[in-house]
Amino acid sequence: MSTTEVTSPNESHRCTSPLTQAIEAATQQGARAIRSANQPREWKLVALRECPTPDQLQDCSTPQQAADYWRLHVQTNPYFDPDREFFVVLILNTRRRIKGHVIVGMGILDSVLVHAREVFRVAIVASAHAVILAHNHPAGDPTPSEADIRTTRDLIRAGQLLKIEVLDHIIIGSATHSSLRSLGHFFT
Repeated sequence: MSTTEVTSPNESHRCTSPLTQAIEAATQQGARAIRSANQPREWKLVALRECPTPDQLQDCSTPQQAADYWRLHVQTNPYFDPDREFFVVLILNTRRRIKGHVIVGMGILDSVLVHAREVFRVAIVASAHAVILAHNHPAGDPTPSEADIRTTRDLIRAGQLLKIEVLDHIIIGSATHSSLRSLGHFFT
């Protein structure tokens, strides 16, 4: 049975019932929960840094231009480690000019995990018309593996569903690069 004490109108109303105590505790916890990570948040795309690029590299219509962009901006990134595979997406507008890039994954010596959700997340938010995929092979040989070809084909299919064209997948070696489109691994 609950007990309630009522005092004069000028004094506070004191309830000691278990139900009232539970409500007060929930109210206090609720105020903390509102500020917790479980609550929805407003999101926006934020550029991390400017990447000054010469005019001849802003137009990305050849594998060489994509590789040059990689060497200019990805390899100079403070997080870049040449002993690990890095997977990067170049975001392009309708004129195939680079709007920016995003590092999708930092892997280990011979692999990097990639999922279409991460590849196309920033491309969607940035209103990309097309993307170019790129990753490095720390061993220096830019020959694509079977996993590279399989992943590329999966990402091409995902891009087709989203109406974001995957123009190429460039593999960066130590001195050279290879283009999966040029090697014939893209659907026609």
